Amino acid sequence: MGKVIKETIHANGIDIRIYTQDFENEFISLTDIARYKSDDPTAVIQNWMRNRDVIEFLGLWERLHNPDFNPLEFEGFRKQAGANAFTMSPKKWIETTNAIGIVSKAGRYGGTYAHSDIAMSFATWISPEFQLYIMKDYRRLKADENSRLSLNWNLNREISKLNYRIHTDAIKDNLIPPELTPAQVAYTYANEADMLNVVLFGKTAKQWKDENPAAKGNMRDVATLNQLLVLANLESYNAVLINQGKNQKERMELLRQLAVQQLQTLETVSLNNLPQLGK
Repeated sequence: MGKVIKETIHANGIDIRIYTQDFENEFISLTDIARYKSDDPTAVIQNWMRNRDVIEFLGLWERLHNPDFNPLEFEGFRKQAGANAFTMSPKKWIETTNAIGIVSKAGRYGGTYAHSDIAMSFATWISPEFQLYIMKDYRRLKADENSRLSLNWNLNREISKLNYRIHTDAIKDNLIPPELTPAQVAYTYANEADMLNVVLFGKTAKQWKDENPAAKGNMRDVATLNQLLVLANLESYNAVLINQGKNQKERMELLRQLAVQQLQTLETVSLNNLPQLGK
């Protein structure tokens, strides 16, 4: 499981916690949102979940996103929802229907969290005005996040391009005899580039393109930040190994060891800990 990334948005004086593992599916604290209405957020959430419209909305969300959702238990809740005797809690909903859109987290900073789709619906029920405050800072958070990802991705892409020049110079000086034809020279460059592709991505550029015929660009254009950073290091290291006179088999083994080691290290680093780049 990926590292949990924690953030906080600020809405009209209320701090609302968010966590995510993939930068796409944020879970927002219903407990924090409910504090806007009452000092007893648990009661507010349970009262919200008693409504028939809410149960139907939660059930529809699960049907769209959760293949393991229990539709039979949901139907029972849907029929009872809205009655005076009907009660519902996050724990009961999760355990009975196998829901994933709402989660309960224990501990000092625990509480009830929900996918952003559900959390925004809850916020609207609390107060349409308050929901607008939440959306405003939530959009600010997403804009900052996208900017950070874009800046660092582009930076690593440029570093990779610069190292590619170092890489090709080493190939030209050590691997290309003067008697080769232009076609043979081009093949030598492509062969070395594809060696790095196989080391890092596990496939050649042609194999990737065959698997992704509709994709724009090449496999390096869709690489992750970590892959681009490791690619830049591989290009520099391969240039050193070429200058040392090592053959391709030896270089592939050494480069693969480096790639695995660096990718494992980078996976432990949160993007939130990266230094911010100036405009």
